[in-house]
Amino acid sequence: MITYDEILKGAPISVIGLGYVGLPVAVAFARKVKVIGFDVNSEKVGMYLAGQDPTGEVCLDELKKTTVKFTSDAADLKAARLHVVAVPTPINADKTPDLSMVKSACELLGKNLSAGSVVVFESTVYPGVTEDICVPELEKHSGLVCGRDFKVGYSPERISPGDKVYKLETIIKVVAGMDDETTQLLAQVYELVVEAGVYKASSIKVAEAAKVIENSQRDLNIAFANEISVIFHMLGIDTLEVLKAAGTKWNFLNFRPGLVGGHCIGVDPYYLTYCAQKMGYHPQILLAGRRINDDMGRYVAENAVKQLSRRGVDICRAKVAVFGFTFKEDCPDTRNTRVIDIVTELNEYGIRPQIHDPVAHAAEATDYYDIELVSLDDIAPVDCAIVAVSHREFQGLKLDRILKQGGLLFDVKGMFDPDSVKQAGYGYWRL
Repeated sequence: MITYDEILKGAPISVIGLGYVGLPVAVAFARKVKVIGFDVNSEKVGMYLAGQDPTGEVCLDELKKTTVKFTSDAADLKAARLHVVAVPTPINADKTPDLSMVKSACELLGKNLSAGSVVVFESTVYPGVTEDICVPELEKHSGLVCGRDFKVGYSPERISPGDKVYKLETIIKVVAGMDDETTQLLAQVYELVVEAGVYKASSIKVAEAAKVIENSQRDLNIAFANEISVIFHMLGIDTLEVLKAAGTKWNFLNFRPGLVGGHCIGVDPYYLTYCAQKMGYHPQILLAGRRINDDMGRYVAENAVKQLSRRGVDICRAKVAVFGFTFKEDCPDTRNTRVIDIVTELNEYGIRPQIHDPVAHAAEATDYYDIELVSLDDIAPVDCAIVAVSHREFQGLKLDRILKQGGLLFDVKGMFDPDSVKQAGYGYWRL
């Protein structure tokens, strides 16, 4: 098996999948050791070679200076014997795990796998996938035997896209190998770049399970905040004021209501529920939380329509603008955004909102959702402005620039001061 000393002396590490997770991992490792960064998307690789980062996760100066060998030629993987697999693991339309990309990565890697290699998976999976699905795929395409010819491990990614504080270097890294030797190697390697330290899990399945419950827990807490928001609206109580008061208790968990999208919180619970259902158990709390969170976009849109109707606005002619289309603030990624649920529901009422997002990848919005983003200059004052994503750039929005006199501000994330908005003559609503 590859050793730590060999890596320090120049044996390359490969990182397979160069997206929001894989790119920062590759660049971080390249500060210490040789790295081969592989992605099947040659266009993406070309952008990295040109010093361009569409993910926005790596400083451009650092990207231009990095020693990562970016490639889309799978044969280059033969030079490495420690491989980090960081490909996406989304869900299918029926909410079941889509493991097609991780299987494809195993096939591609298996065809270029050398004896003595170690393969560590960072992709989110349910307990058992690494050993029960990935290992057979690697063995099938390599002709090698796991445990004898190569070893495997798991180290769940914890990168939060767009977050410049909590990142690879500052978040404790969980590692687990198929045996103590592999676990120790992975701990040593990740300690090269993870300043926060490494936690050695007792098994691969424990590490896999830890990943899916981290985000499932957040999903449930946000679902609770969303549900009480619905209840408090019925009671005429401001939810954020309630949370502020409750937060004075030392052990109160400060979760706020909002749209829950992205590749982790909105996806990971389905990996856990799928696993549970395979074992004959039907999860109740997990699925209830998912139903609540998946319904919040529709809830926001319906409230916008109701408020407009109460103000005497002809719904069929209502002018609405949506500000923000990414799945979270200050991140360009629109995949798995739940803002699309607001847009879809408005469309059901005959409203075709203009959508503005200065951070989002416009081409991605078009390719995934057939949505054409507009510039701020294209938006004339509207009857209702829905600020759906709390981008920093939206903090300076001038309401008289985007709203008609007496118009409605739907402040989904609570960015604006309600009293100031009302005093300026506008209607105000937030979760």
